[in-house]
Amino acid sequence: MKKIASTFVFTALALAVGAAAAQAQPVIGLITKTDSNPFFVKMKEGATAEAKKLGAKLLSAAGKTDGDNAGQVTAMENMIAAGAKTILITPSDAKAIIPAIKRAQAQGVQVIALDSPTDPVSAVDGLFATDNYKAGVLIGQYAKAALGGKPAVIATLDLFPGHPVGAQRHNGFLKGFGLAAPDASSNNLGGAAAGVVCMADSFGDAAKGQTGMENCLQKNPNINLVYTINEPAAAGAYKALKAAGKEKGVVIVSVDGGCAGIKDVGAGVITATSQQYPLRMASMGVAAGVEYAKTGKKVSGYTDTGVTLIAAKPVAGVDSKDVKTGMDLCWGNK
Repeated sequence: MKKIASTFVFTALALAVGAAAAQAQPVIGLITKTDSNPFFVKMKEGATAEAKKLGAKLLSAAGKTDGDNAGQVTAMENMIAAGAKTILITPSDAKAIIPAIKRAQAQGVQVIALDSPTDPVSAVDGLFATDNYKAGVLIGQYAKAALGGKPAVIATLDLFPGHPVGAQRHNGFLKGFGLAAPDASSNNLGGAAAGVVCMADSFGDAAKGQTGMENCLQKNPNINLVYTINEPAAAGAYKALKAAGKEKGVVIVSVDGGCAGIKDVGAGVITATSQQYPLRMASMGVAAGVEYAKTGKKVSGYTDTGVTLIAAKPVAGVDSKDVKTGMDLCWGNK
């Protein structure tokens, strides 16, 4: 009887210790805009690897499409119910997500934005992201040098109105090219005031980028410089230019640094791109979540996760890295 009682006590104690250990394991949520974009696939890979290394449990979810705020709100609520104390999110709608963030924070949840800021930026505890304005400046500087003094006839294939990332890249490009541009705090595109001949929303999509470029060529067939929000949009722009027999002599610059985009730089489809690092954003976010779970210390403010200009041909006065370097650091299928 004593043996049975002792066994029962030991088993109960073991279960209690196991339960305590389970409760002690930090639970971190990752919510991306979509789960199909290679950028967010790499972000999830980085978060998963860091969570495994640090002994955290990672919950992940994504919107159905870019712009699916309702899906992100639902994911956040589900993760909090599942015990997440830190939520990492790439906001699809910088303003509409704010009420859900405030509700999470009221429950003691740390919320960190990755890649894309909220509006206002201060709505989250911290932001780990590329300096998107700088990314734009770099490709603007390169484009200016690449044109070699030729008068610029510019088209921009943007994200969609009001998104901070889209505005920062667009306006940074104008600034780098030497045109009048709003500063990094503005969510308004400065292209029209700067003399851009055509601006089209691509939503970061290749097909929409192609359509936007086709429409721009109808407005002005002499376009010789194209800024794009990302590399899929750039690929669409090139397809439209090639179909019109105008791909030669047109400078296309972009932002992202995915493996497909870097290959396009090597192939001459994209002239130069600013490479960003989603794996780094995610791993830093998970580490911050574990730190909060252990010490109660939250992150604060903005952390720059880096950006590098990648180009097939160097130009005087603009620091860039070659395609090999870009391929070594890229994300997506090599």
